[in-house]
Amino acid sequence: VQLQASGGGLVQPGSSLRLSCVASELTLNSYAVAWFRQAPGKEREGVAVIRSSGQTWYSDSAKDRFRVSRDNAKNTAYLQMNNLQADDTAIYYCAVGRPILSTWRDPRTYYHWGQGTLVTVSS
Repeated sequence: VQLQASGGGLVQPGSSLRLSCVASELTLNSYAVAWFRQAPGKEREGVAVIRSSGQTWYSDSAKDRFRVSRDNAKNTAYLQMNNLQADDTAIYYCAVGRPILSTWRDPRTYYHWGQGTLVTVSS
């Protein structure tokens, strides 16, 4: 099983990015796909998750600016990030699992992880 996260980069404050998570040897629509991020010196933080049903949950920092989605035909999940700010700078990871509302932010909930993609927001 492999998850490949991509789409990160260096952007200015106020910019947008779309991250992608492509799965191989795993059918994404059987799982929830979550996005986490980890900034230097900080713990890994849950940003958003989309369940196999399509239900989504977001962190408070993401709910008004980020949108998680999935394209089952492409076996790919996305994280659209708008109005990026400096404190969004982090390595972003995708992961698959079967979380419930009380566990989706817990990294231990997830079975497989992508390698991460770096997002840097700086002027």
